Amino acid sequence: MQQSLESYLGIDVGSVSTNIVVVDTGGQVLDTLYIRTQGQPIAAVQTGLRTIKERNGELDIKGVGTTGSGRHLAGVMVGADTVKNEITAHAVAAMHIVPDVKTVVEIGGQDSKIIIIRDGVVTDFAMNTVCAAGTGSFLDQQAARLNIPIEEFGGKALESTMPVRVAGRCAVFAESDMIHKQQTGHQISDILNGLCQALARNYVNNVGKGKEIKGPVLFQGGVAANQGMKRAFEEVLGCQVIVPPYYNVMGAIGAALLARDAVQGKPTAFRGFEVIDYNYLPRSFECSGCPNMCEVVEISMNGQVAARWGDRCGKWTSGTPR
Repeated sequence: MQQSLESYLGIDVGSVSTNIVVVDTGGQVLDTLYIRTQGQPIAAVQTGLRTIKERNGELDIKGVGTTGSGRHLAGVMVGADTVKNEITAHAVAAMHIVPDVKTVVEIGGQDSKIIIIRDGVVTDFAMNTVCAAGTGSFLDQQAARLNIPIEEFGGKALESTMPVRVAGRCAVFAESDMIHKQQTGHQISDILNGLCQALARNYVNNVGKGKEIKGPVLFQGGVAANQGMKRAFEEVLGCQVIVPPYYNVMGAIGAALLARDAVQGKPTAFRGFEVIDYNYLPRSFECSGCPNMCEVVEISMNGQVAARWGDRCGKWTSGTPR
């Protein structure tokens, strides 16, 4: 990568993974990084930025965007120009790849979501953060229980010719049903295929309930790597399902594109790659100023309070507490 190349950073901090993407002014992806968060989002962001810097030399960062469940924390850490939710980031990235996309199916490690897009505008969405069935962590567990590397899960499911019916409405029921099918002598490939179909049905009936699912359909998130799940969605939806090239970092791509559009020639708020050596200390406390009893999150940077958020009235986020 050329050292003088103007670029934009997108950072997606989730419960399972932290993803960082570098794009140029035209939105072309220059570098991507997918690492495990492991319950330490601050360390994950610092490690990720260090790796990006080492791989690309001196980058001319013109803007930074953050998204994901840890977007506020990451935004304060790096000095983000824009902090947006996952729905917005994934939709922007999807429309960048396939401009006429109408449905985005996104399944990550801990949750799943559906985004309905019409004429370039998000018209509806839904998220499932309650049930584990169908998420990446559940598929990891089942692969481990069957002693199959998760990388081989999808390929094994594609070998199936006679899928078995598996209950997919609940993670507990799905697992017990799979065990029963194993004990009755069904092939592992058929059980895996049946699980993929069950999870696809569960997604459409729950997350996609009441939604008009039209093509083109983009499949995003880490689970999109599973070819068995891709085929199951195509069978359930009755249309082609597109897995984009950077399916596992689409949120970060969207964040980078949003930062590019937000800056528009203005100086970036990015603190620079020096943040990889900063000392950050997060804490939370309960405000007793009113019956709301808001939990306020505070982060200190090199011994100084950098930001607070979480209160409803702005007592703490507006600066000096009243």
